[in-house]
Amino acid sequence: MPVYTYRCGTCGVQFDQQHKFSDQPLARCPECGKKSLHKVYTPVGIVFKGSGFYSTDHHSPSGQSNKTAENKDEKIEKSASKEVVAEKKKPETGE
Repeated sequence: MPVYTYRCGTCGVQFDQQHKFSDQPLARCPECGKKSLHKVYTPVGIVFKGSGFYSTDHHSPSGQSNKTAENKDEKIEKSASKEVVAEKKKPETGE
């Protein structure tokens, strides 16, 4: 069952009361007995979980994990080293 916070508009007393969703909200103040109770609404905290909510969450582009970025770097290095080996194997043409 939810807990509701009430405040009296006349005497200013504030208290918490637990009751069902289907129950009618309280109207009469237990301190002064007047019908001036109002529910107090408090802001709810929001927590964003997971990647992709902020650009500062990850240092890699577009939220990629570090392993993905490392794999890309390894592939680039391997292809560059293959090109260097291929250039060394080319026969020199004496031009």
